[in-house]
Amino acid sequence: MPSAECGGTTLCVSSSLDPGTESLLRELAPQVLGAVIRRFRDFAASEDAVQEALIAAARQWPREGRPDNPRGWLIQVAARRLADHLRSESARRRRESVAAEDSAAHEAVPAADSGEAATDRDDTLLLLFMCCHPALSPASAIALTLRAVGGLTTDEIARAFLVPDATMAQRISRAKQSIKTSGVPFRMPATSEDRAARLTSVLHVLYLIFNEGYTTSSGPALHRSDLSNEAIRLTRAVHRRLPGDSEVAGLLALMLLTDARRAARTGPGGELIPLTEQDRRLWDRRAIAEGVALISATLPKGSIGMYQLQAAIAAVHDEAARAEDTDWPQILALYGVLKQVSDNPMVTLNHAIATAMVDGPAAGLALLEPLGTDARLSGHHRLDAVRAHLLEMAGDAQSAIALYRTAAARTSSLPERNYLMTQAARLSEQG
Repeated sequence: MPSAECGGTTLCVSSSLDPGTESLLRELAPQVLGAVIRRFRDFAASEDAVQEALIAAARQWPREGRPDNPRGWLIQVAARRLADHLRSESARRRRESVAAEDSAAHEAVPAADSGEAATDRDDTLLLLFMCCHPALSPASAIALTLRAVGGLTTDEIARAFLVPDATMAQRISRAKQSIKTSGVPFRMPATSEDRAARLTSVLHVLYLIFNEGYTTSSGPALHRSDLSNEAIRLTRAVHRRLPGDSEVAGLLALMLLTDARRAARTGPGGELIPLTEQDRRLWDRRAIAEGVALISATLPKGSIGMYQLQAAIAAVHDEAARAEDTDWPQILALYGVLKQVSDNPMVTLNHAIATAMVDGPAAGLALLEPLGTDARLSGHHRLDAVRAHLLEMAGDAQSAIALYRTAAARTSSLPERNYLMTQAARLSEQG
């Protein structure tokens, strides 16, 4: 089967498409890929077949009109392409030994337009579970999820994480090969323990994708809205399939409540504007209302997880009309619970900030001391930046200047670096 024009399930021939059709194809791509993988059990070959189906749709639908069942059409075309490819390969390589198997695969293709059960099943969640298999590293799972489910090209993913295209291509290829050799069946995990472990991986990967989009770790821009938007879209898909899961709802609420501030986070030149100085009139009130409704409905249901608690904290920030109206005692209490749920140094870091806002900077600085020897955070620019901020609050300007500069030297984000250097310069001028 010839290689697809741009690889994966990304639509790359859409210049002549109307926005509605292009959006539909992007939405259907992971669903179609999931259906084809479920039938043929070959990730890479299924990707190529789905890409060819998308290309065919982009060429034919503008001329002939959109079919009544677009997903069924795409599944049928992709399955026939792949079945033809398998039959051709079998004839060349194995002929008699697999003739019956190939025939069965090819006979199965017409089911795509014979009934709704074959084409109306949404396999996006299954595909997410496969891409986020616990056997994969977080980096590989993120890359594979963005490629197969998010529809980003390899070079787009490589640019987002500032690695060469070849490196990202190898990472994605190894991830697909790991899934293939693992023999993981394309279905929801059979046991409740396995389902919980896989869902934990799914949510963790979506959380990491969102965070990288909301505050990009490297480069000239503070955020990558394409990544954060994609994380929200995929989390919505998981929430639609698992509406009763409190942590799924909590993660979606957290993303909405956090992303609602995006427009106020940067100035005209892309400079970072901290939360306390943002123009809250620019916050997305619709997203805030949706996020608050989600977390308000979720918290009373019983077991509380880390995403729900973070969403609750975000809601307290978003509901404050002014920075000085923020209910810091409530935030401090929530971080206290979060520390018991999640052994994460970033939680401790944020808990120290909340403590400083309630009990004074000295109390916050005391909580930061153990983090200096925590290998997970030692040397991270956030620790230096927070310590500098609390020292500034305590009136130790010279120590704060030194730490602001140290933090600036340790971050790869240009907006963060510029902000930290600006803070150091401001204190120097005041002295």
